[in-house]
Amino acid sequence: MQDWVIVSACPVGEAMRRYITPGCRLVACDAGWRNLQKLGLTPDLVVGDFDSAPPPPGGDTVVLPHVKDDTDTHYAARLAAEQGAKRVTILGALGGARLEHTLANLATGLWLQKQGVDTCLANERSEIRFLLPGHTLTLLPACWQYFSLFPLEGCAEGVCVQGAFYELDNATLTPDFPIGVSNEWAKNRGPVTVRIDKGALAVICTKAD
Repeated sequence: MQDWVIVSACPVGEAMRRYITPGCRLVACDAGWRNLQKLGLTPDLVVGDFDSAPPPPGGDTVVLPHVKDDTDTHYAARLAAEQGAKRVTILGALGGARLEHTLANLATGLWLQKQGVDTCLANERSEIRFLLPGHTLTLLPACWQYFSLFPLEGCAEGVCVQGAFYELDNATLTPDFPIGVSNEWAKNRGPVTVRIDKGALAVICTKAD
């Protein structure tokens, strides 16, 4: 299947159902199967070491060892890439009690994008996408109020932003100065385009406060 939805352990509300489209491959990581159960959904596959929940009764399950290099979510992401996924959406990967897991999930999203997989991390209020050199990301306003750009691998160079309230032309964004935070669409609310020449960006769209 070309479209995968990976559900991690952080709570996933009813609003996230919109990301689970007919025909997608639905994979739960560890306690993620409980999140889907609350939505009345059954995953196609469950993977995990099950340190945050017991394995589900029945179904297709891969039990991972506790001592491993991959997080449960990264294991699912590797599986998606190996099986030819073109688009992956990761839910339940932002927030939660452990900040290090959120950062690990950002790293997983960047890794997937580098494998040529169009990747999105989402919660009820935000979406995170990843931009690499040689590609252009088009942002439509939809329900979003703000978008922010954060470099992920040192400086991001040759950053160009068009159609925004604050536009950029051949700019450099550095990890130690968050100048890319809380930009907005121009008054006409047309598409915003973002591209870079070097580095990698996390592009975050956020609803109004």
